[in-house]
Amino acid sequence: MKTKHLVSSVLVVLVLLVTACSPQATPTTAPPPTEAPAVIPATGGTVVNLGQNDSLGSFLVDDKGMTLYLFTKDTPNTTVCYEKCATAWPPLLTAGDPVAGDGADASLLGTTNRTDGTIQVTYNGWPLYYCEKDKAPGDVTGQDVGGVWYVLSAAGEKMAAATVNLGTNGTLGSFLVDDKGMTLYLFTKDTPNTTVCYEKCAVAWPPLLTTGAPVAGEGVDASLFGTTTRTDGAVQVTYNGWPLYYYEKDKAPGDVTGQDVGGVWYVISAEGDQVTTP
Repeated sequence: MKTKHLVSSVLVVLVLLVTACSPQATPTTAPPPTEAPAVIPATGGTVVNLGQNDSLGSFLVDDKGMTLYLFTKDTPNTTVCYEKCATAWPPLLTAGDPVAGDGADASLLGTTNRTDGTIQVTYNGWPLYYCEKDKAPGDVTGQDVGGVWYVLSAAGEKMAAATVNLGTNGTLGSFLVDDKGMTLYLFTKDTPNTTVCYEKCAVAWPPLLTTGAPVAGEGVDASLFGTTTRTDGAVQVTYNGWPLYYYEKDKAPGDVTGQDVGGVWYVISAEGDQVTTP
């Protein structure tokens, strides 16, 4: 009997030892739910380039060649295009300082904060937009829509059929101005219907561009109008053979700070002649 009891005891001990040494099943628990990854905003500045087509010459586009527009109801560095407007005219946004591509002027690039916290690119103070109806690079279906949407030149000016009027002041008498009353100038180093003002010159003296036949206001001789094609493809207005320009230091209608600068820049009369300072 003692032997049986001893054998039974040994068997119990062996069973316990085997159980103790066996690998234990690890209890499994469901992993915590994985949260959806946050949307990572694009980094780096949006690139603005120059594109072109046969009808408009050169104008601003994005890095994929899609046309960019200004909205004349905006004010400098401030957009008023929201809700339905922003659906039809999506803003050009950036996640960093915008970058000037080939032909664009880096000094004219800027940004403005939209009410939703996004940052919109500006050029020469104009907030930039796409047109939802443009489907491919080079499309310009937004040009002159409603008389308030326009493509932009490299100088940051709207590209439209230019209107030339007559302005006046007590010193110089009558001279050519644009449709907003900004003074226009001739450059005596130009030759008939040919401009030599490019690069830094064209930054200081932006050309008067047009996308159609120039329009003569009251007192202006339509027969003296012409155009000249610049090396970038833009079309500049001429009058009596003189290519016409603005002056960057003129800030308001009637300013004539460009008059007689360097003895080569002058306002121009209705007859198409340079006006000398009395």
